[in-house]
Amino acid sequence: MAGGAGAVHESLYFNPMLTNGVVHANVFGVRDWVTPHKMALLVLLSELGRAGPQLGLLERRRLNRLLPPLLQGPDMALSRLRKAIEECCPQLAGSVHIRLKLMAEGELKDMEQFFDDLSDSFSGTEPEVHKTSVVGLFLRHMILAYNKLSFSQVYKLYTALQQYFHKDEKKDGADENEMELTNPEELDGKMEKEELDGPLREEEMACSGPLSQKQAEYFLSQQASLLKNDETKALAPASLQKELNNLLKFNPDFAEAHYLSYLNNLRVQDVFSSTHSLLHYFDRLILTGAESKSNGDEGYGRSLRYAALNLAALHCRFGHYQQAELALQEAIRIAQESNDHVCLQHCLSWLYILEQKIFDSCVLLEHSVNKSLHFGLPYLASLGIQSLVQQRAFAGKAANKLMDALKDSDLLHWKHSLSELIDISIAQKTAIWRLYGRSTMALQQAQTLLSMNSLEAVNVGVQQNNTESFAVVLCHLAELHAEQGYFAAAAEILKHLKERFPPNSQHAQLWMLFDQKIQFERAMNDGRYHAADSLVAGITALNSIEGVYRKAIVLKAQNQMSEAHKLLQKLLIHCQKIKNTEMVIRVLLSIAELYWRSSCHTIALPVLLQALALAREYSLQYLASETVLNLAFSQLILGIPEQALNILHMAIEPVLAHGAVLDKGCAMFLVAKCQVASAASYAPQKKIEALESAILNLNEAKTYFAKVDCKEQLRDVLYFQARLFHTLGKTQERNKCAMLFRQLHQELPAHGVPLINAFK
Repeated sequence: MAGGAGAVHESLYFNPMLTNGVVHANVFGVRDWVTPHKMALLVLLSELGRAGPQLGLLERRRLNRLLPPLLQGPDMALSRLRKAIEECCPQLAGSVHIRLKLMAEGELKDMEQFFDDLSDSFSGTEPEVHKTSVVGLFLRHMILAYNKLSFSQVYKLYTALQQYFHKDEKKDGADENEMELTNPEELDGKMEKEELDGPLREEEMACSGPLSQKQAEYFLSQQASLLKNDETKALAPASLQKELNNLLKFNPDFAEAHYLSYLNNLRVQDVFSSTHSLLHYFDRLILTGAESKSNGDEGYGRSLRYAALNLAALHCRFGHYQQAELALQEAIRIAQESNDHVCLQHCLSWLYILEQKIFDSCVLLEHSVNKSLHFGLPYLASLGIQSLVQQRAFAGKAANKLMDALKDSDLLHWKHSLSELIDISIAQKTAIWRLYGRSTMALQQAQTLLSMNSLEAVNVGVQQNNTESFAVVLCHLAELHAEQGYFAAAAEILKHLKERFPPNSQHAQLWMLFDQKIQFERAMNDGRYHAADSLVAGITALNSIEGVYRKAIVLKAQNQMSEAHKLLQKLLIHCQKIKNTEMVIRVLLSIAELYWRSSCHTIALPVLLQALALAREYSLQYLASETVLNLAFSQLILGIPEQALNILHMAIEPVLAHGAVLDKGCAMFLVAKCQVASAASYAPQKKIEALESAILNLNEAKTYFAKVDCKEQLRDVLYFQARLFHTLGKTQERNKCAMLFRQLHQELPAHGVPLINAFK
């Protein structure tokens, strides 16, 4: 047995026998083996035991933090190891170097003696090292692995140690010669750069040779955890794939490496490679028999049904719904044959997602939630509840019932400590309040999630706030700030998002879309329609519906009415088909505005009433208020300003409480217009009071428009104010408004649209 293990060690570590790129022996046949790097670690532990009482508390703490990643991580060059020890305790680094030098430049018996002396660490009533500690287990593994080596393998290990040490010596000599030829300024810069590079940078975790099973498992589990919780700290996609290919070169049957390769390819949306890696993972799982301790048939069946389920999820992610349905049917068939209720519940939840693409049905999802609770699957049940809430929010169900359902799912999360689902729940509440137009509540929920993550304990340097829910909340926060005119704050949030979710990460598309939308709104406010038009392509690439809608808005602003109308009609039919009610209402409001601009005021009324009915049916309060403002404007145009003022009082409060700054300005401007139009039939004294009240409302509107730098609307307000001051005989104020109007009028092109026909 010892000879067999030694043969694997000799053929694989010192001279991997490769034929056509395939290793013929199992690299992980030996769980751990001795290498020169691990011998250097053994020397470090030995010297640490000797110098124990002399070390200060701070040095001991630094060394204790350094040891676990060194013991579990891949092998590294001696120079790097020395540098890592020097940063913790320079004195100990010198002792380790001297001890290694004596061993490398001595004889073979010195290495033999060193391993014999290691056992003394466990002797005595109070041993230096406990047998079951992390360090104790490492020492025992090394002693056991060394004792299994044949004499020839011991000699090869000794020569490898000499090469390992002398390579470091040569590097030091080369560095000294280089220092003599380098001026002090360059040397300082070089040293500063080296100091900035920490001892254990993720980018330098290179698998230079075949890793032992423990090292490989540590590397894979660490990278998988980082991909889930903090993708930016994981290796870059190309670097990670290179390391995985290197690992698979030495053992093509290592299933976990194929699965990490699948996750890595998902990051870059590589459908071919991710499918390839996923299939290889399940093939290897069956090959090694590692997936089940039961009989072979059951093990194969379990692998096959979960392989089909994962394949369905993969196809669904890439939008291949027909292939996903076929794979899901296969998974359901095998799970039913095996009577696997857990797998069937997962299949049921995915079946709902696929059915949702065809028609809205909550029956499957309700059944899935009930069954998941029955079989004790709280994670799946909670996801089902949240999907139900989302579906019913789009269907216009009452907000109080939806929030009660989310409260029930939160109880599940706290009961089972599902912190990830708590984050998702809060992000969903933020999005639902935004859908209803309650920006204050949305802001409160966003801040709750941010506060929770900032207070949460961080484990092993991994942040738990680099998930999709965190990205969603930050994006909403950026848009909420931009709507209130805080563009600098929104830019800071987006900058933070770009750093936390780089362009090659999974959730980068979220902030990209919000960034483009905010830029588009700013360009439209400034009257830079060509700049806004150039952003449409980027928005369309990320969200086709938003892109088409924004294109229509640009065309409308450029007075290309017929083109804008054609585009909006096509978009309306499409949104009605896919039941995107929010966009249907927005499109109807834009179509009504086109009718005003074309002087077809009576045709706009039924369109607005249709939009109002939809907004109220689906509980979209903010859109309902906006529609009422548009109706008030229609009544003003049709010559009944008194009626317009009456319904304005009903709608203006939600707009001022939750609306964007631009909408607040438009609402106050409309109130002023209605007041002036109504004042025509008033008595002289009452008329003066009404006009003065209108001027105050125009001042408020002017403040709002200035906050978002909306120059066109500012120009219109100044024109209106100048006319009112003229009527009231206030010459000085009139001249001031006229001067400001002239300045803006020279900056902006006039489109020839009558002032009274433009609400927004």
